[in-house]
Amino acid sequence: MTNRKRKNSQEAYREALLMVSPGTRIREAISAILQSRNGALLCIGDIKTLSELSEGGVKVDAPCTAQLLYELSKMDGAILLSKDAKRIAFANRFLKPDTSIPSDETGTRHRAGERIARQAKCVVVALSERRASVTLYVHSFKHVMDSIPTLLNKATQAIQTLEKYINVLNQTMRDLSIREFQDMVTIFDVCKAVQRCEMVQRIAREIEPYLLELGTEGRLISLQLEELIIPTEEAELVTKDYYKEKPAATFEQAREKVAELTQEELLNLGAISQALGYGPTPRVIDTYLSPRGYRMLMSTHRLQPQIVDNLVQRFGSLQQIIRAPKEDLVAVEGVGEVLAERVRVSLNLLRNQLALDRR
Repeated sequence: MTNRKRKNSQEAYREALLMVSPGTRIREAISAILQSRNGALLCIGDIKTLSELSEGGVKVDAPCTAQLLYELSKMDGAILLSKDAKRIAFANRFLKPDTSIPSDETGTRHRAGERIARQAKCVVVALSERRASVTLYVHSFKHVMDSIPTLLNKATQAIQTLEKYINVLNQTMRDLSIREFQDMVTIFDVCKAVQRCEMVQRIAREIEPYLLELGTEGRLISLQLEELIIPTEEAELVTKDYYKEKPAATFEQAREKVAELTQEELLNLGAISQALGYGPTPRVIDTYLSPRGYRMLMSTHRLQPQIVDNLVQRFGSLQQIIRAPKEDLVAVEGVGEVLAERVRVSLNLLRNQLALDRR
């Protein structure tokens, strides 16, 4: 599968989860169908394509409501809905998918649903009356949906794990900041900070599918997640501060290389060092790095990105910015006397605060 096709399938999967999450008409109908101990097969996609792959049934052509879906599910056949799931086209429809399409399903309803999803590139929701389970087929994806209590439990456990990693990330960033002011940063320090930041982001991404599936039931956890990942915005700038500039290397490329590391490679600081452009073996003792200053400057009065870029382009490193006299700072485009004084005072306050915290 090409990257573009994979991306399209993942986006379709995301939209399908949103379509059947709590708070939607489809989920309301699903709950009613399961409570009545019935089964159903909902096909959501291009009506013309789905019509060609099915026959018989009853033409409905009516707006989709939870109550109507529930009533129509009492018939054995499939229910065909438009791509946006806002209209019901047919009910009690007999599906005729290509039987040569592979399927691991054993039940007739689920086997037909999986094949239709693959052949018509659509979304199929299969409800099992015996197991009271919901299976979602999106193109070539298959996902068995958990109950809301199970999802809440999984999301809560993931949030607790994320909190622990955030605490470690914050401590790592404080240690890095102290070393930056001392001008004693090693490749080891940088790789450790990048590693912690990437770990936090990966855990956060694992929580997102739970929130999609929870819908309105996951709004409190969603707010908690947004609050927790705020420190990663600053931590991402570590890569921008330290990646090794080359003619064919950019900050975005370095960040992508780190993101593409496998979980096993992420635990290896040498792999992170290589992704940043320094080679596979981080030399801890004899290699010291100086930050460009993006992270520190962005944390001082939230300077505009363009002004931060101008300061870094003019002085080249954080230490040069700290040592620069006020008149040199004022000479930078977009930096007046007031802003120059703010930058100097803020950096000094930050250095003093870090020193106090360390003691």
